Amino acid sequence: MSTYNQIFGEQVQVLTSDPSNPTNGQMWYNSTTKILKYAFVLDGAWATGGNLGTARFSPDGAGTQTSAAAFGGAVGPPSSFSNSTEEYDGTSWTAGGNLATGRKYAAGCGTQTAALEIGGGNPVTGATEEYDGTSWTSGGNLGTARSYLAGAGTQTVAAAFGGTPSPTATEEYDGTSWTSGGNLGTGRRSLAGAGTQTSALAFGGGTPISTLGILTEEYDGTSWTSGGNFNVGRGYLAGCGLQTSALAFGGFAPGNTGATEAYDGTTWTNKSPLSNARNDLGGAGTQTSALGFGSFVPGTPGTQTEEFTGTGTTITTKTITAT
Repeated sequence: MSTYNQIFGEQVQVLTSDPSNPTNGQMWYNSTTKILKYAFVLDGAWATGGNLGTARFSPDGAGTQTSAAAFGGAVGPPSSFSNSTEEYDGTSWTAGGNLATGRKYAAGCGTQTAALEIGGGNPVTGATEEYDGTSWTSGGNLGTARSYLAGAGTQTVAAAFGGTPSPTATEEYDGTSWTSGGNLGTGRRSLAGAGTQTSALAFGGGTPISTLGILTEEYDGTSWTSGGNFNVGRGYLAGCGLQTSALAFGGFAPGNTGATEAYDGTTWTNKSPLSNARNDLGGAGTQTSALGFGSFVPGTPGTQTEEFTGTGTTITTKTITAT
């Protein structure tokens, strides 16, 4: 087995403080903290965006990083639901039209000017609403009312899957009505979704998160098949992108996490984490240009917005402690 000295041509450095700009693969011993550390590269980076006007957790999202919509969620105690919509232009959020029914743990998909809000709890509903960039109107109801579900696709060609009380159910929307699709292989709630109606991705969730939170399934419009497992299993997360180029971020692992992973259709790869570890956040955008907003940290609604750019690299320091 090769040693660190053989690979890098030098001994592990003993430093009184961490280096300000470590290189990828560098290892050092901090004699002040008495901790051995190393640095490695994670692709992409999150940056702070404009705060939501209304602090909330469990919002739903649609659109892109520079043209997004955030809607629904909870704004206070568990029974305090929001019907407000906000629109993001890449810099700041402004008020949009209100949902007819405020709710949390629903599913969202589509674009800023053609969004879909599906199901949720207030109490558990099968109601669907459609947004045109100005106002929401009623669409067809889900066949099975549920909350803690995920969605994918567009306003007129969508899929909704998972949730409670029907954790394996999948339904497909044609812009007017919902019809039954193929069941998930593993029933779960508090999951995230990405992709289109005929090429969707379901990932994370539980319960329990410890065993179900690593799972990914891929949908072809008829049936679900197993995909690659997460590196960090979790529920109450956000996701965006396509079946072969998705991004998953945040969640409860247990404990709030900022973990960000990218999917290539086979494997999940670690990316730079969110600046603020959190769960119950909303998401929108693509794998290389994503948006995360809202939160439940620490147990209260949040206004935080972060923007992910999937280019470039960031050095992240990991700490090695004795066991």
